Formats: sequence, structure tokens, C-alpha cells
Amino acid sequence: MIYRSRAPIRVDFAGGWTDVPPFSEKEGGAVLNATINRYSYATLVPRTDREIHIHSADFDTYVHARDVRELEYDGNLDLIKAAIRMLGLEQGMDLHIRCDAPPGSGTGSSSSIAVALIGLLNHLQDEVLAPHEVAQLARTLEIQELHIAGGKQDHYAAALGGFNYMQFLDPMVSSSPLKVPDDTVAELEKHCVLVYTGKSRLSGNIISTVMGAYGRGEAATTDALFRIRAIAAEMKTALLRRDLRRFAELLLDHWHQQKRLDASVTNPTIDALFETALAHGARGGKALGAGGGGCLLFLAEDNREHVLRKALEGAGAAVLDFNFEFQGLRTWAAP
Repeated sequence: MIYRSRAPIRVDFAGGWTDVPPFSEKEGGAVLNATINRYSYATLVPRTDREIHIHSADFDTYVHARDVRELEYDGNLDLIKAAIRMLGLEQGMDLHIRCDAPPGSGTGSSSSIAVALIGLLNHLQDEVLAPHEVAQLARTLEIQELHIAGGKQDHYAAALGGFNYMQFLDPMVSSSPLKVPDDTVAELEKHCVLVYTGKSRLSGNIISTVMGAYGRGEAATTDALFRIRAIAAEMKTALLRRDLRRFAELLLDHWHQQKRLDASVTNPTIDALFETALAHGARGGKALGAGGGGCLLFLAEDNREHVLRKALEGAGAAVLDFNFEFQGLRTWAAP
């Protein structure tokens, strides 16, 4: 039998950074996000021996170990190794991994891979994990096994799917699925423009810098974090009231607050793309994830999305088409 899984990536509309400790521990965070129909995929083929073969299509990389004890962290597919080790599996297997999003895109792709992997590997265990348990385990894996700095929203988004308003007061996480009206979803899909800047970035570096500034009590960073948290709640209300004009204004406000966090959140390439977007029909926009590269999300004025897309492509960005995805982690058996 062959087992497969997939987990969606997400766009974070507002609140990112406030799900990251120590802010989420001391102040509590709030995030609004939604998953899209681009996925991380994982395939598992059980072996009759104890050997483990891992192939990452994204990095065109292979790892081979005679058993789980040979899986050492060396910077080569460590996330996949950590998932196998944490679940305590002794079964031999061939694993194949790929993601629809570019690495370092700011769309939570690494967390989506972790969720897809844990959901897949759970097929080999007696206990069946619920989606929120998979999300929690995926985050624990990154913190305890790999010591990766970051927040929690990506794991829960990938596991649960849909539009979610999430609140964090570590270690507690609450997620409220939002019943966004169908016509509002359709309007967002028509007018949202998602682009990849062409530059990958390491979010952990930016996160450590920002949270270091928060820990020192630097006013600009601290004030921006509190405003970012407030925007998530305001944007949730705008979305449920079908007020996309206000939604777009809040996107742009969020971007201004992101830039207050640290100079590394933006760069000349991103600034130029924003200037192009705002001159060609963008009503609002922000960088996804930690910024510094990766993806940007814009909301176009009515019937101007085609102009915006063409202008951004002309400025060197790659447009990524998408629709919203309302299902989270999915696993299945294939013939």
C-alpha cells in the first residue's frame, strides 16, 4: 500500500509576529489567516527492511539511512528526519516530499511540510492524531528538535484549513473558523494578487532580531506589535461585514507596522514592487510571513486586478494564481 498526504499553505492577512514568543507568552497574540490551494505533498511507501530513503523534489536532495538511528541532523532535510525520529518509528520507508510554494516564500511552507509529514507518518501508528494534535506536534518538533524560531499560526492553518481567527497565550491556542460569506470569498479571489519576489529569506533571522528588540523594550517595535495584534481583530470584523475597502486599508496599515518592526522586513526590491502596485490599482497590500523577501499580497481596486498583475510581472515579480482552500490536512491510501 502507498500512503499520501497533503497540507495547504496559507496567506496571513494580519497578526503575524504576535504568535511568536516571548510576545505571545507575555501579551498574547491574534492572527487572521486563510489557506489556499497550493500544497505540500508527502508520499510514503513502506519497506520490508529498516532502511529509510528520503527524496525532496524541491531541493532535488536524497537522504539514505540504514535505520532511524542513522538519521542525524546535518542541515540536510532535517525537518523530515526530525518527524521520523520524534514519532519513534522503526519501520523502513521511502518518502517523497514536494511543495507547490517556493522555499522561503513566507506562506508557511515548511510548517505545511511538517504537518503533511506527521499526518502521513501517523498512518504507521496505532493512535490516530486529530488535526490540532498534528499541528501541536509539528510545532513541538521545530522547537525542541530543531530549535527553529517562529510562531504557531502556520502549523494550525495547515492542519485545519479555511479562514481562521487564532488567538495565542502560550501554551494555549484557540482557533475560530470564520464563516466568510461565499460572495466575499469570490470577491477576494477575484481581486487578490499574490506575487513572489524571487528572493527567498530565512524568517528565523528576522524573527530573532524583532523579538530581541521587543525584549529590550524598544518603543517602535513594541508599539508596532500591539498595533499588528489590533489590526487582526479589526480585519476579522471587516471581513465578516463584507467591507473589503476597509480590509484593504488594514492590509496597508499592517504593512506600515511591519516595516516599523525592523529595517530588514523590507528592501529596495520590495519597496519598488509596492510603489508599482500602488500606482497600478492596488488598494492595499503587505508582505507575507516575516518579510524581507518571499511573497507579497495585494488587493486590487474594482476591476483593476489585470492591470496590477501585468505591472507587477513587468517589475520582475512572479504572479501565483490561487483560490482559497477550506480543507486542511488530508491523508489517503493509494493503490
